[in-house]
Order: sequence, then structure tokens, then C-alpha cells
Amino acid sequence: MVIARVPFRVSFFGGGTDYPSWYRRFGGAVLSTTINKYCYLSVRKLPPFFDHSIRIAYSQVEHCTDINQIRHPAFREILRYHGVKNGVEAHYDSDLPARSGMGSSSAFAVGLLHAMYAFRGKMVSHGELATQAIYIEREVLGESVGSQDQAAVAHGGLNHIQFETDESIVVNPMILGRDIIRELNSHLMLYFTGTVRIASEIAKTYSADLGEKERNMRLLGELVPAAISALQCHELEEFGKLLHEGWRLKRSLAAAISTSGIDEIYEAAVSAGALGGKILGAGGGGFMLLFVPPAKQAAVRERLNNLLLVPFEFESAGSQIIYYDPENAGLDVGTDPKP
Repeated sequence: MVIARVPFRVSFFGGGTDYPSWYRRFGGAVLSTTINKYCYLSVRKLPPFFDHSIRIAYSQVEHCTDINQIRHPAFREILRYHGVKNGVEAHYDSDLPARSGMGSSSAFAVGLLHAMYAFRGKMVSHGELATQAIYIEREVLGESVGSQDQAAVAHGGLNHIQFETDESIVVNPMILGRDIIRELNSHLMLYFTGTVRIASEIAKTYSADLGEKERNMRLLGELVPAAISALQCHELEEFGKLLHEGWRLKRSLAAAISTSGIDEIYEAAVSAGALGGKILGAGGGGFMLLFVPPAKQAAVRERLNNLLLVPFEFESAGSQIIYYDPENAGLDVGTDPKP
């Protein structure tokens, strides 16, 4: 058996510039971090005693005799990508709900790719995992996704990620003192709004014509170096105010990004002392990140006491194989991927 653990991510600035419709023309950049909330992908040899030859478990359980029978698109296509025909059991488990703005679909793709490589006795870099996850999501599954989530969750850490016009991705770890990182973490509150959505469907409402929204997109991009400077200069209140400006700009890209309910939550938090915040991911629901000075957090908790507050800490490991049992790995299962 092999178990891969992949962190979820929190994106601060630059979201939208990581879509190919934008960065192929102008380049792009984001500032994001991974946190200590994870998904787990396990793969093992399926013993030959059952009527089925493939077993897939997530929110549902599938028993199949042929890979083409798998209903879960990402499970099916990643197993196919590795040349798997039968003899495999794979499970997905998660600390957070799917479709909630935390990069869960990309974490799933990175984790299953990583688990499958380890299952077959192969090593692969974090950069290769990110690139292959982008290929699977965008080219194979046809989803409208950016490129930040795959890079963020594969590499882990607080990073400035750049997207070049030639489609190369450069991950630059932020070099900051531990005290600044701890203080930044202490100013952040993560709330679940209680709703989930399909990110690619929300993204379709604005990602195809980002060039037409060029002015706001450029302003969103300019927030990345401004936020980096604020962190380097230990100006955390400025970081919070930049989050507020980023949310204002992002909301202008498409009506589906926010809702009246999301606006009410955000306004209540600001009135209680939050300096800024945003809905994570494509928008429309999921998790809301708030930047709140510690002295104001009790007031925010009181105002948002009907929502679930999720404590978290930053993490820096990225995708990892946390368990490997060679006796139950499948070195003879599958073939090398051929995109």
C-alpha cells in the first residue's frame, strides 16, 4: 500500500492571472501558502478474490471490472494515464469538503499521481507532479482551471509563483523570519460559508475573456509585489488592506464570484474589525479568509457565530508519500505515462 498526503492551499493575491488565457499573453503571478489541512490518496493491490478487479472509494464506492466503467472522471483518467487495467484499489479521504475553494481538485490530482508513481516504484519531482496535474485537469478532463493550485499543493509553503508567457512555472519560496510568518498566521481566520460549488463552472464565467477585463486584471497582478513588499517590511496591516482591495477587484470580474450571502458575511466581518479578506478559489461559496488583528478576533467570532471557524497553521512540505509498504505495492501494474 502507498499513501500520499497533499496539503490544501490558501491563495492571497494574483488569482486569475494563473489562467492560460491571461498569462500566455501577459504573464502572471500569485502569492499563496499551503496549510495543515490535507487530503489523502491511498493505492494498493486488489487481492484476486472478488468479482471486481478495480475498487474506487471516495464519497461513493465503485466496483468495476474495466477502467472505462469508473464514473469518477479524475480517478478514471489518472489510472488510465498510468496504464492501469485492473488489480488496483484506490481511496480518497480529506480534512475539508470538496468544491470549497481550497484547491481540492488539484490536490486530488497531485496526490493520486504521486501515489501511483510510488505504487509503481517511481520517484517524481514536485514540479513534474504539478505539470502533469495541470495536463490531466485541463487537457484530459477539459476543466476550466488555472495553474496555481497544482504548483502550490505540490511544492508546499508560502510562495510567490510566476507564470511565464512560454507556460513555464517558477516557484519562489518566500524568505521571511519565523516571527513574521507566525504573526501573519495569527491574523488570519478561515470560515466555512456552508455552501460548495464547482469551481470550473464559476471560472468559466470570467476566465475565457480575461483580456477584456485587462485593467482590473493588471491591478490584481500589481497587488502581488505590493503584498510581498508589505510582508518583507513587516507591514501586516497593509497586507490586510491589500486583501480588501483584491477582493473588491475580483468581485468586479463576474457576478458569480460573490453572492448576497457572501457579501453580508464579509461586511459583518469588516464591521467587527476585519481589515480585509476574500472568498477562496473561484468564488461563489466555500471558504472565506479574513485578515483580523488578534485584538478584534473575539468580536469577529461573535458576529460570525453561525459559521464554522477552522483553525489552521501554515505548512511547507507539499505533497508527500507518508506510507509505503513494498509488499502491497504494484510494481507490475501499469506503464509509464504517455501524455
